[in-house]
Amino acid sequence: MYFAIKHLHVTCVALSILGFLLRGYWMISGSPLLKSLPARVLPHVVDSVLLITAIVLAVMIQQYPFQADWVTAKVIGLVAYVALGTVALKRGKTRSQRLFAFAAALAVYAWIVSVALSKNAAGYLAAVV
Repeated sequence: MYFAIKHLHVTCVALSILGFLLRGYWMISGSPLLKSLPARVLPHVVDSVLLITAIVLAVMIQQYPFQADWVTAKVIGLVAYVALGTVALKRGKTRSQRLFAFAAALAVYAWIVSVALSKNAAGYLAAVV
């Protein structure tokens, strides 16, 4: 059961970033598709499944935020990623703010993945330091 849930989780990770990249492209190009119903609903469905599978996996492996540093780091990173993504796709007042937030969200996403793969709270930053 663990591997099936982990596979679903990783699939949702990939779908989530692909959707974010597509919506980012639409934001940059000024496409009206960014405001379409599927573009507004599907990310919430994918991200909800992603969050549910993350919680199930944490319970299964008994690694919880504030107990396991790397899980805490992922949760903090997730909050930053969501905040930056909101600025990039919706709340940024200028194009430059949106572009900066989009790039920053992608960097945070990469860091979250590196934390998940390394099980180290510093993620890829540990290799730099």
